Amino acid sequence: MTVVRDLVGYGRTPPDPKWPGGARIAVQIVLNYEEGSEYSIGDGDGFSEAELAESPGAVPHGTRDLTTESVYEFGSRVGFWRLMRLFAERDIPITVFGCALALERNPEAAAAIVEAGYDICSHGWRWVKHWLLSEEEEREHIRQAVESLKKLTGSRPLGWYCRTGPSANTRRLVVEEGGFLYDSDAYNDELPYWVTTNGKPHLVVPYTSDLNDGKFVRPGGFATGEDFVTYAKHTFDMLYEEGVIQPKMMSIGLHNRLIGRAGRAGALARVLDYIQGHDKVWICRREDIARHWMVHHPYDASGANES
Repeated sequence: MTVVRDLVGYGRTPPDPKWPGGARIAVQIVLNYEEGSEYSIGDGDGFSEAELAESPGAVPHGTRDLTTESVYEFGSRVGFWRLMRLFAERDIPITVFGCALALERNPEAAAAIVEAGYDICSHGWRWVKHWLLSEEEEREHIRQAVESLKKLTGSRPLGWYCRTGPSANTRRLVVEEGGFLYDSDAYNDELPYWVTTNGKPHLVVPYTSDLNDGKFVRPGGFATGEDFVTYAKHTFDMLYEEGVIQPKMMSIGLHNRLIGRAGRAGALARVLDYIQGHDKVWICRREDIARHWMVHHPYDASGANES
């Protein structure tokens, strides 16, 4: 087996992204919409979801966990609308990593996303681990996700992102499906980059696991909203300072059921206000970054690794 990894990237001379208006930093906020598509007894999985929830499940594996289901329901019933209000009040564009089945089960939320002008990056047909799917199962999940979101929102998704990471087949299957501008199944850079997949150009717009509210429910992560604020400010300040000579991209990962809680949403509001208090900042959607990169840094086969 040949293992292909790019451990070099852009090295000491990353390209000037030429962000609009001479921005020193591009800030991209992702809201993950997963509630209603997670593992569940009701959907035939044979077990209940046990990850990225406010309270870890206490029932035996294979038993319906009503507590965790309820925690997830908070995200779609309450957290989503609180966060949508915060973004609307500040006129901030975001990207929604949307699981198709989850949005199907809350069409009012899907309509609100479209009305706000946010782009939906497909987060899969369901919020399941793609590395556990066979190649044929994964191909079908990708197809279902595209068709579902197209029917629900009136347009197909242009981005792709798996739950916590792709399988060895994901990127190839995304390119095979066609119609995507990019995927975000990478955490290895602060700028987009091109790869060659099955002989075709493909853009990667990296995501983040460090500035991510999932750390509120993981050991050693954020204990309070103040922890989130401090880390977000430190991230922004460093990238903003570096942006004088090497502008980069800053991703913020959010979840309805986590940052949407009253005790944390105020921390997010403080971060948003802090960022908006600076000039030369481009707050944008992930689709905007992908399209910008395609124009200003088009694919060059000599500089793109096979992936």
